[in-house]
Amino acid sequence: MTNNQSKIEKLIAELCPNGVEFKELGELGDFYGGLTGKSKDDFSNGNAKFITYMNIFSNIAVDTDVDIFVKMEPNEKQNKIQFGDVLFTGSSETPNECGMSSVLTKETNEPLYLNSFCFGFRFNNTNLLSPEFSKYLFRDEQMRRQIAKTASGVTRFNVSKKRFAKIKIPIAPIAIQQEIVKILDTFTELEAELEAELEARTKQYQHYYYELLAFGESVKWQTLNEVADFKNGKGHEKIIDENGVYIVVNSKFVSTEGKVKKYSAEQICPIHKNDILMVMSDLPNGKALAKCFYVNENNKYTLNQRICSLTVKNDEELKAKFLFYALNRNKQLLRYDNGADQTNLRKDDILKIKIPIPPLAEQERIVSILDKFDALVNDISIGLPAELNARRQQYEYYRGKLLTFKEYATQ
Repeated sequence: MTNNQSKIEKLIAELCPNGVEFKELGELGDFYGGLTGKSKDDFSNGNAKFITYMNIFSNIAVDTDVDIFVKMEPNEKQNKIQFGDVLFTGSSETPNECGMSSVLTKETNEPLYLNSFCFGFRFNNTNLLSPEFSKYLFRDEQMRRQIAKTASGVTRFNVSKKRFAKIKIPIAPIAIQQEIVKILDTFTELEAELEAELEARTKQYQHYYYELLAFGESVKWQTLNEVADFKNGKGHEKIIDENGVYIVVNSKFVSTEGKVKKYSAEQICPIHKNDILMVMSDLPNGKALAKCFYVNENNKYTLNQRICSLTVKNDEELKAKFLFYALNRNKQLLRYDNGADQTNLRKDDILKIKIPIPPLAEQERIVSILDKFDALVNDISIGLPAELNARRQQYEYYRGKLLTFKEYATQ
């Protein structure tokens, strides 16, 4: 990184010692809209590639290897995406997520069309900014702050093209752009390698998870009702308090592994150490139904409605952590999700499922293995998630540093 930085510093001293020119987007090119006049049927039997909202939102460079198509008639007048175009999402639930960008960085001979909830920007001079440079520039925090100011709304925020045209961008010499791209590409490649390794480890974890918990008739099986006590949560809607000391365990809290929190000043439904908490209600094909959370400490949580707690009756026969792993997204419960209506698990549905009861030593062995895998793929303080998080922070730091230019002062 140091050698590359030195090269960029030398180029700046040589090519733009007094700074670079900043120009408004409206001076540099034109905006265009996405598809118009299309019906739902046009997307079920299409003949031309279609770039979706999520394609733009999720990728700094447009993913053209897609199998989503739209029906286009010969000579139909629609805007086509071209190499170097910067695409933006037009609206979102928060202003900070409006105007997310993606750049077409590959030359393509096939026509590409744009989602109607998005818009594109095309430079008049296509040699002004390298597409590879643009993909980093428009996602940098400095640019994102400008873009967020172009959005307005109440429940949903929409970008103003008029305000968007006033956004100022640095016009760095191409040689400097290319060196910056080399550095940032290295960071993204390293991040992609870590993501691939994490994905592989996650699949390995899932394999072992089901293998280790696949018991036959060689062990005792009991209903959940026989081995655990059940308790329903209570509604906290009227007592949510950002200054409260008790974390409200709701479906969002459980589904995000405890990352998304709401607080209450009252603990109207106490939860105790070693309790297992389960989501009882979710949308069709959701990822929260029967998702469990294991309580590691006392006097911290309060249980919301449509979440239940389960307490092991006899820990000399069944370890709570083993029960947690046996219950988490249990297939006996997921079968109630019909994929059409919101699924609500009933107390009786939950308590009648069968639980394997192997010897305590075997339970502890399985828990030890799964705890290590879980930490490796989920714990952001250690293992791959920690390394990936550190790499992302490093990338964001250098991206911001490399894309900060002194503005040339015109006389």
